[in-house]
This record gives sequence, structure tokens and C-alpha cells, in this order.
Amino acid sequence: MLRPRPLVLLLALPVLLLASACGGGGDSAAGGGGSGPTLTIGAIPDQDPEQLQRLYGTVADELGRLLGVPVAYRPVTDYAAAVSAFRTGDLDLVWFGGLTGVQARLQVDGARAIAQRDIDAEFHSVFIVNTATGIEPFDGVAGLGALAGRRFTFGSESSTSGRLMPQYFLGQAGVEPGSFAGPPGFSGSHDKTIELVTSGTFEAGVLNEQVWASRLASGDVDTARVRAVFRTPAYHDYHWVIRPDVEERFGVGFTDRVTEALLSLSPDDPAQAQVLELFGAGRFVATEAANYAQIEEVGREVGLIR
Repeated sequence: MLRPRPLVLLLALPVLLLASACGGGGDSAAGGGGSGPTLTIGAIPDQDPEQLQRLYGTVADELGRLLGVPVAYRPVTDYAAAVSAFRTGDLDLVWFGGLTGVQARLQVDGARAIAQRDIDAEFHSVFIVNTATGIEPFDGVAGLGALAGRRFTFGSESSTSGRLMPQYFLGQAGVEPGSFAGPPGFSGSHDKTIELVTSGTFEAGVLNEQVWASRLASGDVDTARVRAVFRTPAYHDYHWVIRPDVEERFGVGFTDRVTEALLSLSPDDPAQAQVLELFGAGRFVATEAANYAQIEEVGREVGLIR
């Protein structure tokens, strides 16, 4: 039997190392290293998918570093899919809106609301109109009566800021879903709502105030064709919700570790400042289920929670 020549072995070594490094598959994970379980995070798809991928990829990187475990972001197709994936255990930690967070916790016994942004304790929706309507800004909820008889779009059907709370405030002004010119639309995302009202496909719509302010600041809103006319009263909205079984997979106290990691994100750290900036937040703060009692009550009133 012929022995391999030393030169052949040296040439083959890089190929063998590359093959070893490229083995495996599945969801991409960030941070932590090692071969333990992966913490899978997700979010309601309330904005452009590319922006979401950048945001939650960055979050996964930082959480993985802080927790010392692999963290992977898994996108979902719509709001209902985020709730479903959380219920089945395909997602461990999810950034929900107020309504979807309540829906998720009601479906998973022991799930906990653990953190929200500093802006989520007093969140607002913004009603916008196409300037061709001639509708001018107004100060009180009663002014929403001007939207009756108009072509109107909400955001996602399960959006707190793009549907649930706006429908509640419209009802206070006597404007029911049947009051519009035809059935109300459901754009699917806050960005799309701006597009549809700007184009005139719908004369008016409503969206998350933070997205509206962000798009204005970046120059992505054609203010000659669309303007804000009303900012709603405040309510609790977005928050992180975590499954109880992470304690079994990652060890007792892991929920508290995740909470502490989120609350520790600081604007003084460059990498963490990037996460906070992408979220439009100064800090994350602790939250609890009781903060979303109003959301649950309104959700039951309009039939989105049963």
C-alpha cells in the first residue's frame, strides 16, 4: 500500500477544515457560541421586512452576547402567525403589540410580559388623510366624525396602534366600521398605510405614531399629499413576551436573565445604542400583564379577544 505524500496531506488539510466548518444547517444564530439550545426570537411584522431583518438581527447579536447562548431571529408572515408560532413553541421570545401580546399570553399558560420601551407606557396612534380631502387637523376625539363617509384603511387587523385602539376612539366619536365609504381596508403594515393614503387609494388611515414620526424624519413622507390630523390619547402598546418553558431549556432563572439583559441595554454603549435607536427607544423598562388590561377589555368589546 502506498503512503500519502506529505505534500498531498498539506494540500488536503484546508479542504477538510472548510468542509467541517460548513457542516450543519437550520436557522442562523447569533452570539453565545456553543452547542446548547437556541433562543428563537420573533416579532409582529409591522414594518418593511428588510427593516425588520436588520432590527432583529441586531437584537439577536446583542442578546446572544449578553446571555451567552445562541439567539436566532425567525420572521413570520403576519400578526396571527406570530401569535401562532409563540403558542406552538416555535418562538420563545416575541416583540408583540399590545393586542397580540394579550392574545399570546392567553394562549400560553405562564407566559410573561417582561419589558417594553420607555415610549410604550404612553403610546399613540396618528390619523392621516390625503390632502385632497381638505380635512384639517383637530384636537379632540369628536373630530374623528369628519372621517365618516370617507374611504378608510386600518393597518393589520390585529394591530393595536393600527386597528384596535383607533377603532375604539372612532367608536367614541360615533364612527363605526360601517360608517365609511365601503368596508374599511386593512393595509397589513404601518408603512403600507402611508403609501395607500398618499396615493389616494384610501382618503384616510391610521398608524403607529412612532413609524409616522420616523418616516417624516427620514423624508419618506410626501407632505404635499398626506398629513396627520389627529393624535390619539395614550395607551400601553408594544412589549416583549416570553414562554415559560425557557426555564426548562436554559435553566431556572433564565426569564429574569433575559429581562435583565433587555433592561441593561444602554445608550452609552455603541452596539446597544444601535439596538435602542432602531427601536426608537431611550431604554427598555420593566412591564407586567396588568398594564394591558385596557387592551384586553377593548379587544373583547370589538370581538378580537374571545
